[in-house]
Amino acid sequence: MHRGDAHRRRTRVKQVSLAVGFFAASAFILGNRKPTTTTAEAAPVERSSGFRINLGSDRALTARLDSMRGELDLAKAQLDRSAKVFSYSSRYKIGADLAASIVDVSSAEGIDPELAFRLVKLESDFNPRATSSVGAVGLTQVMPSTARYYVKGITREGLYDPTTNLRVGFRYLRGLVREYHGDVNLALLVYNRGPVAVEKARAEGDDPSNGYDRIVTKGYRGKGTVE
Repeated sequence: MHRGDAHRRRTRVKQVSLAVGFFAASAFILGNRKPTTTTAEAAPVERSSGFRINLGSDRALTARLDSMRGELDLAKAQLDRSAKVFSYSSRYKIGADLAASIVDVSSAEGIDPELAFRLVKLESDFNPRATSSVGAVGLTQVMPSTARYYVKGITREGLYDPTTNLRVGFRYLRGLVREYHGDVNLALLVYNRGPVAVEKARAEGDDPSNGYDRIVTKGYRGKGTVE
C-alpha cells in the first residue's frame, strides 16, 4: 500500500467519526430540551391610528377640488377672451367694446372670430351706421328682408344696433356654411351676391366669384366655423 493511500484512509475515518459525534450530540440536546409553552399565542398587534379614512371629509375635498378646477377653467377662458379682444382691437384699431362684441357674438353663433372680423372689416369698416346703396344695413351689411328670417319684425333702425346686427349677420353666414357643406368661399359669395346670382352662374358653368371671397379669406387657414 502506498503511503498516500494510508494517509487518505486515516483522514476519511476522522471525518466519519466527527460526523457521527456531531449528530449524536445534536440528538441528545433535542431529546432533552423542554418546551417553553404548550401552545403558541400570537402577540397582539396594536393598530396604528396615524391614518384614517373619513368619507365625509374626502367627499368634501373632492367637491372642493372640482370647484377649484371649474374656477381655473373659467379664469383661463376669460384670459383667452381678453387676449383675443386686445389683439383684434389693436390690429383693426377699433374700441375694445366693439372688438369684445364681435368676439362674443361670433363665438356664440358658431363663427370663427378671425373670419368674423375680416367680414365686418370688408362690409362696413366697423361702422355700425353703414348703409349701402341697395339698402344693406349695419356692421355686417344685412338686408332687412333677410334679417326678418332670424328676428321676426326687426326694423331697419333695429339693425343699426351693433349686437343685433352682428347676431343676424353671423347666424346667416353660419347657415350658409352649413348649406354649402363647409365651403366657406361659396358661402361668402352667397352672403355677398345673394343665392340667385351665385346659383345662376354655377348653373351656366361660370365661376361665381366676384373676388369678394378671395379678399375675405386671403391668408386665412381656418374652417370658418367653431363648435
